[in-house]
Amino acid sequence: MSSPYIHPTQESGKAFYQQFNGKGPVVMLNLLRFRETADYSPHPDLAPLEPISGQEAYRLYMKHTAPLLEKAGGKLVFSGDSGPFVIGPENENWDLVLLVEHQSVPAFVAFAQDPEYLAIAGHRTAALADSRLMPMSQR
Repeated sequence: MSSPYIHPTQESGKAFYQQFNGKGPVVMLNLLRFRETADYSPHPDLAPLEPISGQEAYRLYMKHTAPLLEKAGGKLVFSGDSGPFVIGPENENWDLVLLVEHQSVPAFVAFAQDPEYLAIAGHRTAALADSRLMPMSQR
C-alpha cells in the first residue's frame, strides 16, 4: 500500500492555483477512507473524552465545517457511499465521496486558510486514513 494522502503539498497547491484560477467555480471531488479509530495525537485539544471512529470524527469535522463553507460561498453538492470501481484499481476502496463547490479558487483558498476552519481541521486529519482531492471546472 502506498503512503496515505491527507494534506496537499506546496507543489500540488501551486499547480492547482495556476490551472484553475480565473476559471469560475471549482468543484472538489473528495474520496475519503476512514481510520478504524480516529487518531487525535497531532490535535489532542480536539480529542473527545472517549475514542471514536474515523467516521465519527469526520462527522464532527463536517458539523463544524458546514457553516464555514456556507459563509465562504461554498456548498456541498453531493455526499454518498462508495462501492468498488467499475473501471479502476480493484484494491482501492473509499468510504465516502463528496463533491464540494467553491465560487472560485481564491474563495477556496480563503476558506482553507480561515482561522476558524484551521481550528477544527484536526478532526479531518484524525478521521482519515487516506484521501484524494481532485479539482474540476466546467468547460
